Amino acid sequence: MSIDSPLTRLRLKDKWLMFGSVLLLGTVTVYLGMIGTEAWNDNASLKTYSVSNIWRKSISDNWYKGRANLHAFEDWCGKSIAELRKNPHYPLYPHSRSTVLKLAVIPKWTNYGLRIFGYLHPYTDGEFVFALSSQDNSELWLSTDDSPLNLELLGWVGKTGTEWTAPGEFEKYVSQISRPLWCFLQRKYFFELLHKQDHEGTDHVEVGSRFTVIESKHISLYVDESAMVVGDVEHIPQTAASHSNTNQSSSTVDMLREDPRDVLFHVPLINSKFLQDVLPDCEYKPSYTYKGSHLGRYQGLNYVKSSFIYPNDHTRLTQMESVKSCFYQANILENSYMNLDSPDLHTDRNQNLMGEKSGDYYETDDETFAEKFRQVLLSLPVHEDDTKPHPQKTQIVSEEQRIVKRSLKLLQVKNDVNQHWRQTFQINNVDYRAHNSDAMEMSCNIAGSLLINSNDVLPVVKDFMDKLNKEHEGQFTLVKRVDHAKGIRYLLELLLKDMKGQMLRLSQYVYATTSQPEPVLCNPVAFSWNPLATVHIIVPVKNQARWVHKLITEMEKVFRESGDTNFNLIVTDYDSSDMDVEKALKKSSLHRYQYLKLRGNFQRSAGLQAGIDLIKDPHSIVFLCDLHLQFPTSIINSIRKHSVEGHMAFAPIVLRLDCGSSPLEARGFWEVQGFGLLGIYKSDLDAVGGMNTREFTDRWGGEDWELLDRIIKSKLEVDRIYLRNFFHYFHSKRGMWSEQL
Repeated sequence: MSIDSPLTRLRLKDKWLMFGSVLLLGTVTVYLGMIGTEAWNDNASLKTYSVSNIWRKSISDNWYKGRANLHAFEDWCGKSIAELRKNPHYPLYPHSRSTVLKLAVIPKWTNYGLRIFGYLHPYTDGEFVFALSSQDNSELWLSTDDSPLNLELLGWVGKTGTEWTAPGEFEKYVSQISRPLWCFLQRKYFFELLHKQDHEGTDHVEVGSRFTVIESKHISLYVDESAMVVGDVEHIPQTAASHSNTNQSSSTVDMLREDPRDVLFHVPLINSKFLQDVLPDCEYKPSYTYKGSHLGRYQGLNYVKSSFIYPNDHTRLTQMESVKSCFYQANILENSYMNLDSPDLHTDRNQNLMGEKSGDYYETDDETFAEKFRQVLLSLPVHEDDTKPHPQKTQIVSEEQRIVKRSLKLLQVKNDVNQHWRQTFQINNVDYRAHNSDAMEMSCNIAGSLLINSNDVLPVVKDFMDKLNKEHEGQFTLVKRVDHAKGIRYLLELLLKDMKGQMLRLSQYVYATTSQPEPVLCNPVAFSWNPLATVHIIVPVKNQARWVHKLITEMEKVFRESGDTNFNLIVTDYDSSDMDVEKALKKSSLHRYQYLKLRGNFQRSAGLQAGIDLIKDPHSIVFLCDLHLQFPTSIINSIRKHSVEGHMAFAPIVLRLDCGSSPLEARGFWEVQGFGLLGIYKSDLDAVGGMNTREFTDRWGGEDWELLDRIIKSKLEVDRIYLRNFFHYFHSKRGMWSEQL
């Protein structure tokens, strides 16, 4: 039996301690290596983050503690969360991304919405009651665990936008306070706080537990966005909160109702061989094109004519009209078609007090009627005895005197509304649109399309159909009329059915000459549109990531729903730093696109011209375009139909939405004086000199009117059509052209 000395035992203990330390260190190193390898492989790019792995990473890193993610959506009017959700960029493309240190925010700003999200960390196991306060509306959502997929609405301040609270006022509405929730110390819970503020009041939003604001030590980030740019959106959670109640019922606005014109382009065009020899050829030289040699600056606008439409396309913005609507011209109202009937003053309902037949005594105002009453009173005999009271006998009053007394009573109580319940009137049908003109259209931006009277257009349709069927022995039947016209040049669009039952679309320009007593239809030589022409949509951009993504999405929708492969999106990019525009285009489903990178400050004219220079085919159509748009699916077909090489350019009229309005409401006005959206053949644009890049550099505005002047001087027409479902979103101009703005 041996006995170890204390020194020996100490040395042995040190060896085991060292061995254990090395083993522990090795284990930790291997573990961290595995985690690092997994993170590197899974997250080689920040944009490959997924909802399933971000939360695992967030809590392990102290960098995430003490803050929550904050996304701000600026320049958006309204007070309710529902209005925030209508923002075209919500929830993926906020105006700015930052963090907040506690759940009590007072930005001191106007017309914005906030989305604050992250994790809540309970300080103990137990039951919690949450409350929120805000001006204006807000919502608090909390998950049952750490997953954004399990969110539930806990509380809210209002739903309509009229509700609000003072700072720290947690008990104004029952909905502000949540039900009791059991939470655990060792768990974290994903939350989302939404807030909408308009242009007035003290903006604030705060969340408390037991009416005490939740501080930084109880929150953490969902993800660190400090190294990300606007175009990085894959990491942003899309939850029940961000998409709740986004499905809205169909609009009551007439223009948004279904219309055959919106989908007519899907119908195959009739073979052009069937249209040969249907109409005789004729020369087309309109009298209203510019004939002078000198045109003053920005005067080309006066030579643009609006197109007349049949049938009604309901582009009149009736939802925007007030009592003093510009649609109703004063001279029409003064010459009112409404005539008041005179009161029933005679037992013979077919004869009035004057002894005239009832059809002859309608007066336009009460004063004229009253004057005739006075004349009658002066002409009737008055019996002295009858004017005095006779209490002892029954007074005998003549028929004339009863009429007089009744007339006097009516005159005395003329202003008593109770005496007018039985008032009736005569009215003739009034075609208020028939009194509209190009000048009125320029001053009234809610009036919508000018309309053609059916009596003018239906004979043209009948004449054409008679000639078509005479040529082809009744092979075609007219199903629907969808006719456009301008003056006596018509763009005739008809839905036909051939003898086999196939639906066909006819879309052809015809001309009605007036050289003979009766208009004669003919085929205007060289004035026809090319249904196969390639349309190049050119958009210059700089640091507008959220709008560029919107543009690409819109173009994808047009391509997907129309199936049209003959259009090309050209994006000229002034070295954007907020997204990789070229990469986004490559990832898109667009059939065709071109990307050109430019240097320097943003210049719209130069950016458009750079895109024009990329187009090699002079017989293709250039469409000078903009961001911030929502396009109708038929946009490419519309550009083709209204652009005629050597004859006509096309400037569609877009509906500019009000702040906070979405296309589902169509609240705004028609941009009747803007010509920045322009379709024109490349050969015609080259002939007038292209864009003015010398004068319009970093200047914004006026370049469209200056180009219009040159187009008008070249004796081209410019056709204008109010395009249904074509919207321009409200947006701020901050930061659009230079870093200084």
